Amino acid sequence: MPVQASRRPSSPGSAAPSGRVAAAIPVQTRPSRGGPGGRPPGGGDGGRVGGGGSAKKRTKRKDPLWARLTVVFGAVLMLSSGAVVVGSKVMIGQATGDIAQRNLLGGAGKSDAEGGASLDGPIDMLLLGVDARERWAADNVRSDSIIILHIPATHDQAYLISIPRDTEAQIPAFQKSGWAGGTGKINSAFEAGARNGGNWEGGAQLMAETIKRLTGISFDGAAIINFGGFKNVIDTLGTVKICVSHEVKSKHMSYVDGKPMWNADAKKTGKKMTPVLHKKGCQEMEGWAALDYSRQRYGLPGGDYDRQQNQQQLIKAMARKATDGGMLTKPAKLQQLVKTAGKALVLDTGGVPIENFIFTMRGVTANELTMLKTNNGTFNGNGNGNEALSEETLAMFRAVKQDKLAEFVFTHPEVISTRK
Repeated sequence: MPVQASRRPSSPGSAAPSGRVAAAIPVQTRPSRGGPGGRPPGGGDGGRVGGGGSAKKRTKRKDPLWARLTVVFGAVLMLSSGAVVVGSKVMIGQATGDIAQRNLLGGAGKSDAEGGASLDGPIDMLLLGVDARERWAADNVRSDSIIILHIPATHDQAYLISIPRDTEAQIPAFQKSGWAGGTGKINSAFEAGARNGGNWEGGAQLMAETIKRLTGISFDGAAIINFGGFKNVIDTLGTVKICVSHEVKSKHMSYVDGKPMWNADAKKTGKKMTPVLHKKGCQEMEGWAALDYSRQRYGLPGGDYDRQQNQQQLIKAMARKATDGGMLTKPAKLQQLVKTAGKALVLDTGGVPIENFIFTMRGVTANELTMLKTNNGTFNGNGNGNEALSEETLAMFRAVKQDKLAEFVFTHPEVISTRK
């Protein structure tokens, strides 16, 4: 009988990746939590996969031992450097022990009735990318990258679905930040929850509750990724292969004396600035270039929808590079990668130890990661300058909630992203 894990604990303090935002709260790990709107604390050692217990048997085992890529907490912009199970859960626990954990879901965590106390069923995670820089206040940041990671109950496939940043949504009242509630672009929910001392933890909670209200989806976990800090994760991998579908000039970065710099910093030098140009074609990109390309939306024919697909492409490219390069089959390199990711990452696993999440999702590989489009990949205006989710997209989110996404994709193949 699998060990049941208590979920949705509450955490003191705010969430901000260490080293990126001034006055960030000290990092705490494995907090004892029990917050409002969530599952009550429970007994046991936490986690579906116990030392002597096991989940349902899997007949699909391509690789020996536990060397399977896990698209966990996926990325950055998105969260996904992925992880490989190359040894015992003790080793994985040591590698991930410094990752900051907070209550990022508030009342949007799965209830017991939804199977929230167990990882036996489908797993849904909310991935939020923020572009925080040291000169910006921690409570003045919006989350422009909003991705739902869905893993069906079979735990052998993963889907990424991006929610358009300009989607109009009802943002509920949030006492922690003093937000009275209202209608606005969904990316503003993070800022509304972070203001007045709500910090990133409050921002994520209000975003999660807004998305639950919009889509009906509750979550098993969540992650906040800092764009700037995640560059180091790609640098640890070396480079990633990115296919540029349309040539685009960067709106954020320029070269000064051959060195890429933020435009704001480049202007201060008083020297000649040459805009960074991402040329069409497949190429190996360093961390700064891959992240800069994945940020672009102006100058691309699909605007934010092209950006969503480029972000999803980056997630898959990182997972593939980690696997093909052998990074994740060597404990020392795995620890290095996870330690680097931890500096740009705040995580909520609902009280389940990270190593149990990894073991649960060990059947997912980069090649089994399917990228899906909302609104058929085009702007779906609602008449007042914002977007609305199309009927097909709302049906796709219902399929996520019912764990019938594979069937939906089979009958609606147009939702599959064509990016590699």
